[in-house]
Parts: sequence; structure tokens; C-alpha cells
Amino acid sequence: MPAIRKNTVERLDRPSSYATSKNRRKNNRRDDDSRRDPTPEFEDKLKDATTLYVGNLSFYTTEEQIHELFSKCGEIKRLVMGLDRFQKTPCGFCFVEYYTHQDALDCMKYIGGTKLDERVIRTDLDEGFAEGRQYGRGKSGGQVRDEYRNEFDPGRGGYGRAYADEYDD
Repeated sequence: MPAIRKNTVERLDRPSSYATSKNRRKNNRRDDDSRRDPTPEFEDKLKDATTLYVGNLSFYTTEEQIHELFSKCGEIKRLVMGLDRFQKTPCGFCFVEYYTHQDALDCMKYIGGTKLDERVIRTDLDEGFAEGRQYGRGKSGGQVRDEYRNEFDPGRGGYGRAYADEYDD
């Protein structure tokens, strides 16, 4: 039997862990006997995606800094900062929409994993920005992962919320 060869380089247009988990949650909520029209698979949506999710940003990174860095890979159509749902302050992520799929792939290739404001940023293809997604999903309004962080991180506003609440008493 011939051995199965595994690629040594990962594809840039593969579904991100966020998109995969989101799709898994959506499928679990659906009843088996639902009569909804079938929606295209999220892999198909990512095949021509022009939007990137950018994560692990400092709370102090500005739109201008992001625009300056990300415009090196192509013309930006829209930039949407992630905001704390209650305070309306940046909470460490954004969406960058390009005009072409190739510009988005170039950005992932050349900018993903680089540093901005002393933080290694993460880029993932996204199925597209929809109103309401700019707000953090955590209980406190920000990102969920920041609520459970127990180390001090000045770029993310100090200690995590759960840790800070525990020691405020």
C-alpha cells in the first residue's frame, strides 16, 4: 500500500479554528428534521472571502495603525474595530475587508504573525462582516479569553476580569 503524503505547508485559505467552531455550534443547534433551505458550507464562503479577522491586538492600537500596516497588501475596502459591548472601547480585534480575495491571502501570508504594538497579531479568513459582530462576546462586554486570563498584560488592559474581581474583595 502506498504511504499517504501529508503536505508540509498549510493552506492559507483553510477555515480558521473560529470559523470551524462557529459552524459546529450552528449545526448542533439545528434540528435534524428542520426544513430550512440548505446554506452553503463555510469552506465555500471562505473560498472567495475578502474579509480577515485580526486578533490579539493591543487595546491601544488605533485604526490608523491597522490601516497603515494592512494597506501594504492591497486596497482596504472597510476596517471595523472590535469594541467592548458596554464601554464602546477597543477590545483587541478587528475586521479588515479587502476588494479581492488575493489581497486577503497576501495579507495572511505576509502580515499574519508579525508584531504590531509589541503584540504578535493573528489573521484568519472570515466569511464576512455582519453588523453586531464588532462587539465582544464576553459577559463583561469584551473578549471571552480576556475574562479568564490570570497574568498581567499591559497591552490588554492589565489582569483578566475574573482574576481582578477575585482580588478586588
